[in-house]
Amino acid sequence: MLYKKNSAPELTDELFASPTSEYRGTPFWSWNCKLRKDLLGKEIDYMKEMGFGGYNMHPRVGLETPYLSDEFMDIVRFCTEKGKKNGMFSWIYDEDKWPSGYAGGFVTSDIEMRRKKLFVTPIPYDDGSLTLNEDKKKATAALPKGKYVFVAAYDVILDEEGDLVSHSRIEIGDRAEGRKYFAYLEYDPDDPGFNGQAYVDVLKKEAIDKFIEVTHEKYKACVGDEFGKAIPAIFTDEPQFSHATPLGFAKQENGGASLPFTNDFEETFKKAYGVSIIDNIPEVIWNLSGGRLSKIRYLFFDHVAERFASAYSDNIGKWCRENNILMSGHVMDEWLLRTQTGAVGDCMRQYRGFGLPGIDMLCDKRELTTAKQAQSVSRQMGAPGVLSELYGVTRWDFDFRGHKMQGDWQAALGVTVRVPHLYWASMKGQAKRDYPASIGHQSPWYKQYKYIENHFARVNTAMTRGKADVRVAVIHPIESFWLYYGPNDRSAMTLREKDNLFCDTARTLICGGIDFDFICEALLPSQYKNTEGGFAIGEMKYDAVVVPSLTTIRKTTLDALKNFRKSGGEVIFMGSIPEYVDVEKSDDAKEFAVSCKKINPFPDELLKSLEDFRTIRITSRNGEPYSNAAYQLRSDGEKKYLFISHVFKPRDYNISSVDTAIVTIAGEWAVREMNTETGKISPLPAKYKDGNTVIKWIGGACTSLLLELTAGRGEEGE
Repeated sequence: MLYKKNSAPELTDELFASPTSEYRGTPFWSWNCKLRKDLLGKEIDYMKEMGFGGYNMHPRVGLETPYLSDEFMDIVRFCTEKGKKNGMFSWIYDEDKWPSGYAGGFVTSDIEMRRKKLFVTPIPYDDGSLTLNEDKKKATAALPKGKYVFVAAYDVILDEEGDLVSHSRIEIGDRAEGRKYFAYLEYDPDDPGFNGQAYVDVLKKEAIDKFIEVTHEKYKACVGDEFGKAIPAIFTDEPQFSHATPLGFAKQENGGASLPFTNDFEETFKKAYGVSIIDNIPEVIWNLSGGRLSKIRYLFFDHVAERFASAYSDNIGKWCRENNILMSGHVMDEWLLRTQTGAVGDCMRQYRGFGLPGIDMLCDKRELTTAKQAQSVSRQMGAPGVLSELYGVTRWDFDFRGHKMQGDWQAALGVTVRVPHLYWASMKGQAKRDYPASIGHQSPWYKQYKYIENHFARVNTAMTRGKADVRVAVIHPIESFWLYYGPNDRSAMTLREKDNLFCDTARTLICGGIDFDFICEALLPSQYKNTEGGFAIGEMKYDAVVVPSLTTIRKTTLDALKNFRKSGGEVIFMGSIPEYVDVEKSDDAKEFAVSCKKINPFPDELLKSLEDFRTIRITSRNGEPYSNAAYQLRSDGEKKYLFISHVFKPRDYNISSVDTAIVTIAGEWAVREMNTETGKISPLPAKYKDGNTVIKWIGGACTSLLLELTAGRGEEGE
């Protein structure tokens, strides 16, 4: 749907030299004023001049034209037609500001559609429901601003360290032998940031059905005839449930813990697992005494992640597929295990409804795990690529070097659709302070921006073709992480260690020259294929699988690994071996690991264990590993395309040195360098040694390299 020219037998030199709109960036176009056709038409011309291939029509702070009104939709139609005349794509943005789901307040004007949380606290609300004097004395008169409902009271007994010895559900008027806690279901209150309404309940399918009815159907009525043509996709931005916020201190006497929840969560949880979650909420809040692990805590996060995926991305994704348009965008807090546990439960699971999975990269960060998660799902689903909202919050002094380098490392990690943040429709009032700088005609360099866009468009003509050449997979550790999500004073160090290992593993492999994909255990049952050769997950097949210090592993995952090992596949247990299967104590993984390779969770050991599966090696001139590069290799018929980029920023762009790296490619290949600055393609001399192809990569901190590889020797030289 997105890259139709890729169906041609091969990439032509002409297309590489002059890439068409689908390969180009599509910035957030901030609709932040009274929308006028003359103004917007002129800005579409400016974006064309800047080298962009389209734009995301993004209602934002300052919008004066009533959202989704007939006047607003007439503007959408006008811009779509104007874009067509310019050979550009119009991308829909599905919300008034962000995060997506509340439809500018039209959905959440119905209070039952609002986001909810379960708040567990030792301080009850003084609302007339209390009967015991001791409860009344500690009660607070500061009631929630929104609707709330009392759910349960608990008798909680903690040990000296603050871990849970026992708990029981009691009536609100009962005395507790230990500590008494109160649980309330609280609705999000009115909020000016949500147009005086509130955010949506993303766990409630009826709420998202309403969101689709109000938003998606409105766009369909207006421009549905252009879905899959001039309008390729609809962008959803930062959907999230009410964040899971643990206690700061296990024995704190005020405040409380928050958990994502909704009205029928108890019913669906009990139906899924045969046990009450409300009766057992203390096991989600506190760690169990004696170092025991709570299956209830695991099941809670599994269920909330599944409720979110089924209500939101599955639901919207189904509508998009039925209407010939890609669901794209990104979810909230993708980077760390801790952040995604708190905001979305399981990041990779949420992508399953997306036609084009996406990420958000703010402040010029290097969130390698964020990009790798989306890239993995995209490859496994056979999606056309990965979208990235990038350059946001980079300030006015962020120049072309930053634009290129941030885009380059993400291209090496699978990003094909860049959504630069932000092109302002207007600088009026608050608009000029909306995460500057403006990537638009207000900036004096806008006429030169085509150099950036031409570079990335040329990269995309090659890196959207064929299929990624990847031999290694890593089981994603999110589900083991959930087991330790307790009070900060009892869990924070453990959670930090697990996040460090997660990030270090990704960085070691990416910058160590071994590309890989994460495997989501929740998605595996629907993706896995038992084949004689390779570990087949969706559209991908791997020769080695790393199991990285998991505490628990799903039986479906373990059984798939056993089948893979029997057929000769390499399974590597890194660090601790899972002691639980489906969160039940078991020696099954330990017994299986006897037949597998076992390594310590150290970078050198990890890389050495995967040497037999290496395709690309990048070293410095003296032979040391070159640790500041990422690559992507794609197979396209008889050819391969290799893109290599630097990853980490120099201390000072103005004094960055020129490096020479030695790139060794498995096999003998005739090499052509595809110059993304000029659009020219020319032979690149190579050395051939021990059946490998060796070339030099010479450049500064912001350089990248795109190569075409054809089987057989080519021009030889140093």
